[in-house]
Amino acid sequence: MQKKTFFYLPFVMTIAVIIADSKKAQAQYGAALPTLEDQLISEPAKRRDGQFFTINIENDLFGAGTDENYTSGLRLSYHNAALDIPQWAREIGELYPGFRINDTTAVTYSLGQNLYTPKDITRSIPDPTDRPYAGWLYGSIGLSTYTRNHHDQLEVALGVVGPAAGGKIVQNFVHNHVVADADDPQGWNSQLDNEPGIILSWSREYPNAIEMDWDEEIYFSISPFMGTSLGNVYTLAQVGLGFRLAPYEERYADLPSRVRPAIPGTGYYPRLDDKFSWGFFGGVTGYAVGRNIFLDGNSFQNSPSVETKHFVYDASIGFDLIYSNTRLSYTLTHRSKEFDGQDDSSAFGSIALTRRF
Repeated sequence: MQKKTFFYLPFVMTIAVIIADSKKAQAQYGAALPTLEDQLISEPAKRRDGQFFTINIENDLFGAGTDENYTSGLRLSYHNAALDIPQWAREIGELYPGFRINDTTAVTYSLGQNLYTPKDITRSIPDPTDRPYAGWLYGSIGLSTYTRNHHDQLEVALGVVGPAAGGKIVQNFVHNHVVADADDPQGWNSQLDNEPGIILSWSREYPNAIEMDWDEEIYFSISPFMGTSLGNVYTLAQVGLGFRLAPYEERYADLPSRVRPAIPGTGYYPRLDDKFSWGFFGGVTGYAVGRNIFLDGNSFQNSPSVETKHFVYDASIGFDLIYSNTRLSYTLTHRSKEFDGQDDSSAFGSIALTRRF
């Protein structure tokens, strides 16, 4: 009962905060007060601009120190908030109801690879009751925009699951040349078959729905969010709460970008010009999972699979350090059991290095 209560908590809190924030927003509009969009573009020092290149490495070695479940993720991202949105990107954004292109809109291009393995990678014939081996290689294009009191993100990811994703090659190379004394994975010949994949993702965040500051020096905020992902790779809905504690001048910074599914974040931060800054952040996310190809197996042919749990949660905590135009962040995520028969929940760490140009 306690686990079920913990899972539903972010749902209940998010709905309550969204309702309260909506009333707050209505009062603001009635009084003609500046919206979040207005605040972001009203002063040059606050304006969302700049170009950001991020290298994000996620690995269970940085978390529980194991080699199982979601074992590795690599994502390279280029985020452009310099207000030069390509016309084709504008047309994509305009196709989505409620998404509006304005002076805060930014575009993100990403390339990534995720690897998933069972608990015992020394078996040449994997345990049929454990999750299958799988790799996911993809490219994505995303848009983000601030409108009134919320922040919307859209992303289209296209890629391939199976041997063509290169999971076997990458994990063998890392275990043989990078990680000392690592076990050689033996079961990649039983991985999921090749299948093209697509994920259409949307999220809406209410930044700084609850906020506090101490003499305009330290700033704390809580931001509820919700979202969906549709496709043959993932079909899920998510809802949760994120928080951030940082110096007041960093109040417009986003959380670090992460490999989806995760707490929304573009990785944006204001220019500091040879200054040092810091931040603590985290949150709780609940997922209602309809499909997860990495557990359910291939869509159109027989393949290894397990029984997916349809309700999963993440709990994350992290920190970041910013100097001038460089940001380094670390996030530790605890993820509840994802399938029937899974022995333990999992934990993985995420390291992100961002350079602003």
